[in-house]
Amino acid sequence: MASSDPVYLRVVADIRRQIVDGSLSPGASIPSRAQLTRKYGVGETAARHALRVLAAEGLIVGRVGSGHYVRAQPMLLPLHRWRFHDHHAPFGADIQSQGTRATWDWRTEPADATPDIAQRLRLEEFAAVTRTSYVFRGDGKPVQLATSYEPAEFGEPVVEENPRGLIPRLSALGVKITEIVEQVYTRVPQPTESDALALPAGVHVLHVERTHWAGDRPVETSDIVIPGDRFRLVYSHSLTS
Repeated sequence: MASSDPVYLRVVADIRRQIVDGSLSPGASIPSRAQLTRKYGVGETAARHALRVLAAEGLIVGRVGSGHYVRAQPMLLPLHRWRFHDHHAPFGADIQSQGTRATWDWRTEPADATPDIAQRLRLEEFAAVTRTSYVFRGDGKPVQLATSYEPAEFGEPVVEENPRGLIPRLSALGVKITEIVEQVYTRVPQPTESDALALPAGVHVLHVERTHWAGDRPVETSDIVIPGDRFRLVYSHSLTS
């Protein structure tokens, strides 16, 4: 957050410290702009910048006509990435095992592979693919987005209430999945993702780039978007002698 008056950073640092060490507990009121100017000896512009930065970091929330308050940090629920990999909806199976009702919507359509997707699937640019977009919900609230891409030669996934999982469906076509590779990183959400997941300001998302391989050929790739303030990813590896 650019500012011609860098003293706002001192205000940000002090309030952030108080939130982190618990001096300001969740729900506690944050001083108003006028109070900040008096307490820290800064101008109103600096006080305004400080509040904006703290809100962008997800540390405080503003309430119209009431002021700013320390945002409660939610408990991160575990998502087990491999526990239900053979289920038709691994995410749904996982959160249902935690007592949450899982539902999802999807839309399947033909598409042209973008340069990134073409590279991930080792196809020519703009090759025909099947794109399936999912919105997963927990107790009716959107909690995960996913977009899957497959070469068009596999045909469209069967759209039904309980669609077959990717692995058994491709197995029926003679394609045996031998490896699943996931790359995980955090990023700033796109506006449409923030709206779809009802993300507070300052919250990043976990982006999982998942690819199913059949030998040395990638046969499906997905972009999975998970709210970074609600879930933590859990990976387990069984070691055999």
